[in-house]
Amino acid sequence: MITREQIPTVLDHPVHDARGDKIGDARHVFFDDVTGEPEWVSVRTGMFGTSESFVPIHDASVVEDHLEVPFAKDQVKDAPNVDVDSGGHLSEQEEQRLYEHYGIDWDAAWQDTGHAGTGQVTGTAASAPGAEDAMTRSEEEMHVGVERREAGRARLRKYVVTEEQQYTVPVRHEEVRVEREPITESNRDRAMAGPDITEAEHDVTLYEEQPVVETRAVPKERVRLSTEEVTEEETVTGQVRKERIETEGTDESGDQRRRP
Repeated sequence: MITREQIPTVLDHPVHDARGDKIGDARHVFFDDVTGEPEWVSVRTGMFGTSESFVPIHDASVVEDHLEVPFAKDQVKDAPNVDVDSGGHLSEQEEQRLYEHYGIDWDAAWQDTGHAGTGQVTGTAASAPGAEDAMTRSEEEMHVGVERREAGRARLRKYVVTEEQQYTVPVRHEEVRVEREPITESNRDRAMAGPDITEAEHDVTLYEEQPVVETRAVPKERVRLSTEEVTEEETVTGQVRKERIETEGTDESGDQRRRP
């Protein structure tokens, strides 16, 4: 158990679990109204310290610059929610729920503190007990960070489509043309070389050109995916709590008001 003198070294300092992992920072220490001993410590948890969990301080110890409690980090973060600002006290129902969460015998705890078993055990929040007769006013500050997460995926996929293409190409073909020439002195000998009257045939082979289609795979371009970082500005809105201190029985300058 920590002593009252150690409390100033605990407040606003890290709180670690039994494995040495940091849970958060100590915010308030609550005292038992009967024994006056420290009983609970509230720990700010969450990404920006927006949550506050209660941890029994009976078996806690101060190790170097932090407070070490014999409970797991997840168990502390999952503790029942308690309104810290509700007058600085824990109700009987709130304290019993906390005892049950941490597996502590409620009746045995009451007997240890000198209660009959049905009375109300409450604690008072303290910022720096045993110090000067002054209050410490604190404010929550909003700290905004960024986390990297997956926003989507992109992939390259290749598939085949079929298109029709038209080309005009010249093609040639042969046609038969009958040529007649009269018998003259220059061709008479060739004309009279055969028999006078007979039957005969003469064949001529005709040729033509036809279009032939052939396809070949030809590389055209290379495609790849790359990423680039683009920086944008986003406005984040949050709520922070601030403590205010009011005076009673004094005027605005701080002097005590006297009764007429």
